[in-house]
Amino acid sequence: MKLRRFMTGWICGRIFERLFLNLMKDVAFAKLVVFVNGLVPLILLCWDASQHQLGTNPQEFAIRTTGMTALVFLMLCLAVTPVRKITGWNFLSHFRRMLGLFAFFYGCVHLFIYFVLYQSFNVRAVVADVLVRPFIFFGMTALLLMVPLAATSTNGIIRKMGAARWKRLHQLVYVAAIAGVLHYYFLVKADTRKPLAFAMTLAVLLGYRLSKRPASNRSTPAASARI
Repeated sequence: MKLRRFMTGWICGRIFERLFLNLMKDVAFAKLVVFVNGLVPLILLCWDASQHQLGTNPQEFAIRTTGMTALVFLMLCLAVTPVRKITGWNFLSHFRRMLGLFAFFYGCVHLFIYFVLYQSFNVRAVVADVLVRPFIFFGMTALLLMVPLAATSTNGIIRKMGAARWKRLHQLVYVAAIAGVLHYYFLVKADTRKPLAFAMTLAVLLGYRLSKRPASNRSTPAASARI
């Protein structure tokens, strides 16, 4: 009986995996699935707001939810290449741009909530916050670094820039991710488990990228001495 249950579970798992891979390889359908799911956090947030279900501090709930969502999408974007290379699922590269744009989108919503609900459109107050509060400084840095990445995400701009220049520019995504994690870390007062979890995830992703760099791109002691 145990063997039968095991075989049944294994067969169902294999069937589900095959269906999943076949559906994901249909790029148009897969992108639609990712797009719809990417909007789900915002739709749920708006629905809860309309039903007055954001808790005792709706502003804080909304700003933390959008900030967390931006970080999640940023990590998913950075995870595409490692997962693709480890699993051989090359079709995942079709979703990296959309995941990155969703990270930027939720970052903008995060900033909008802060600018409207916390600062009441007061630009001077925002500038003062950036200069005084470290978590605001790192948050603004992360979002500003993502602006050129979002602006150069179209195929036409990639062709104009050239693949090499475009790739060098988009390495800023790791700097933006580091700034985003620091923003979250300095924001929380006592419980740092979630920002530390993001930091560990980012460290793994960045470590994987550095470990896979071509040997010719890594600086050697001799080369460093000549520089």
